[in-house]
Amino acid sequence: MVPLTGPNKVKAAVFISGTGSNLKSLIKFSKTKKSPISVSLILTDNSKAKGLDFANINKIKKKTFNFKKKNLAEKRMLIELKKNKIQIICLAGFMKILSKSFIKNFKGKILNIHPSLLPKYKGLNTHQRAIDNKEKHSGCTVHYVTSKLDSGKIILKKKVKISKKDTSKTLAKKILKQEHILYPKALLKVFNL
Repeated sequence: MVPLTGPNKVKAAVFISGTGSNLKSLIKFSKTKKSPISVSLILTDNSKAKGLDFANINKIKKKTFNFKKKNLAEKRMLIELKKNKIQIICLAGFMKILSKSFIKNFKGKILNIHPSLLPKYKGLNTHQRAIDNKEKHSGCTVHYVTSKLDSGKIILKKKVKISKKDTSKTLAKKILKQEHILYPKALLKVFNL
């Protein structure tokens, strides 16, 4: 990882596909003194992603990429990342799977937040699956991205109790609250702060 010196923060790109609530919390965190990152770029595969509003509000550069031609989209994304001197990528509700070559090509680090206690419940519909299996806990995990879905080295996890009344919606809400706390903590850990 790039060493941090003084006020120089590491330039981060956040990839989103939807509402961007984790993006919002990462932007808020990046403006604090203790944050090792500054959010310099927001990339999305969805031009209607609500999270792009946070790019506008915070005057952060944003770009949309069409994933119909994945290889082309990834090539263009890599060019954009290099051009903006991005050193770390935070996936925050980015609903596309990045190719092996993209992950290899981005020599910095790629982090992701996943709404379950990995290695349990990789992929989608995590909350419903946890409830259906009568789990007592679920939670969220920040991990490094590898070419295998939700399988990279775990940085931090946070447990959330599942109550008998929980639906996938209420559980998602509870876990999302914890995601907003966990992602910044994981970044501090990555930079050994």
